[in-house]
Amino acid sequence: MITFPCAKINLGLNIISERSDGYHNLETVFYPIPLTDVLEIKNMSDEFPSDVSCDLKVTGNVVDCNERQNLVVKAYELIANDFEIPRVHAHLYKRIPLQAGLGGGSSDGAFMIRLLDECFRLNIGIAEMERYAARLGADCAFFITAEPSFATGIGDELEPVDGPRGNLNGYYVVVIKSDIAVSTREAYQMISPKEPTKKCRMIVRQPIDTWKKDLVNDFEQPAFAQHPELKAIKERLYDLGASYAQMSGSGSALFGIFKEPPRHIAENFKGCFTFTAQL
Repeated sequence: MITFPCAKINLGLNIISERSDGYHNLETVFYPIPLTDVLEIKNMSDEFPSDVSCDLKVTGNVVDCNERQNLVVKAYELIANDFEIPRVHAHLYKRIPLQAGLGGGSSDGAFMIRLLDECFRLNIGIAEMERYAARLGADCAFFITAEPSFATGIGDELEPVDGPRGNLNGYYVVVIKSDIAVSTREAYQMISPKEPTKKCRMIVRQPIDTWKKDLVNDFEQPAFAQHPELKAIKERLYDLGASYAQMSGSGSALFGIFKEPPRHIAENFKGCFTFTAQL
C-alpha cells in the first residue's frame, strides 16, 4: 500500500512565551501543499531474515539520520506497542527538502500511522491517531488530517481554520529552498517571545493583499540577519508578483503565493530547489 506524505507551510508564526519544559508556546496556521514524499509498505515474509520489524529503505533526498531514528520506524514501533501488526518493508522516497521548515519528517511519521491504520484495519480513529502522532513530534498531529489548522501550544494543539481555503483556492504556491541551513535552536535563542497584536488565525481570514502588512513569521528577523540571501529570496518573490511571501517555520525554505501562474521561477533561483503548484 502506498501514500504520499505532504509538506506544509506556515501562514504566520508567532512565538508567544517560554515554557517550563524548555519549549516555547506558539501560534501558527499550518497549511498543506501538494509537495509530497512517497511512502510504501509491504508485508515482510516470515522467512525474510531481519532483526527488525520495520525494515526501512530511504531513497531520493539524502536523510542525515540513522534509519532506526526515522519517524517512519518510530511510528511503526509506536503502533506495534499497542496493536498486533505484522513485520513490514517500508520504502520512503524523499522529495520534500530537509531542514526547510516544511514538516517533511513529521509528515512521514504521521502518514505512516495513517497507512498502518488503513492497511491493517486497526480502526484507530482520527483523534487517537493525532494523539499517537503528537508523541512523535510537535507538528506531527497536523498531518493526520492535513487540513488547514490553527496550532497553539508547541504546535500540537489544533483547531479548524474557517479560512484561508476560500482565500487561496486557485492561487499558486512557489517554494524556494537554498542550500542555507538555519539552526532552529539558535533561532529560538534570538527571539523575544511576545503576544502578537493580531492573531494569525484572524489575519488569514482577511483578503490576501493585506497579509504582507499584518502576517509575520517571528523567525524571519534573526534568520535574515544571519543570512541576507534568504531575505533576498523573499524580496525576489515579491518582485516576480507574489501576493504574499514568507519563510516557512524556522526555515530555510521560503514560499510565495501568486494569483497568476508564476513565470521564470527556475531561472530566477538557479541552484535552489524550486516547486510550483496550484492550490
